[in-house]
Amino acid sequence: MMAMRVVGLWIARWFGCGLFPYGPGTIGALGAIPLQFLCMQLPYWAHLSFVALICVVGIWASDCAVKLLHTDDPQQVVVDEVAGTLIAMAFVRGHSIWALVAAFIAFRVLDIWKPGPIDSVQRVRPEGLAIMADDILAGLGAGLIAMLVP
Repeated sequence: MMAMRVVGLWIARWFGCGLFPYGPGTIGALGAIPLQFLCMQLPYWAHLSFVALICVVGIWASDCAVKLLHTDDPQQVVVDEVAGTLIAMAFVRGHSIWALVAAFIAFRVLDIWKPGPIDSVQRVRPEGLAIMADDILAGLGAGLIAMLVP
């Protein structure tokens, strides 16, 4: 059981990105970009399925991190930023590089600012879901915004 929680913590920190001392959320979001380019080689349904899998695993991993680190929303947990970035960029898959950049920037702005419902979902339970939910919503919003970029 403890070994699985340690694996969950490793995933939650996105293989070390969350340990960066400055802006771990941004570093985690940047850590999603190579994965996005790999996903773009898959059929669209497989790309979306993989992103959904990251979200589900992220909920579990975030919950493991909460239990091991004894805090509700550890800054080291960045799998939520990875999921949000992948969601936002999936909206503009096949569009210009500028649309991908816009998706990334819009996601980070929405994730930091947390307008309206993005903020309110942080209070759901379990804690792993709360950590992931705001970034999933921010990713959806950012993807819609990025679709406006040619």
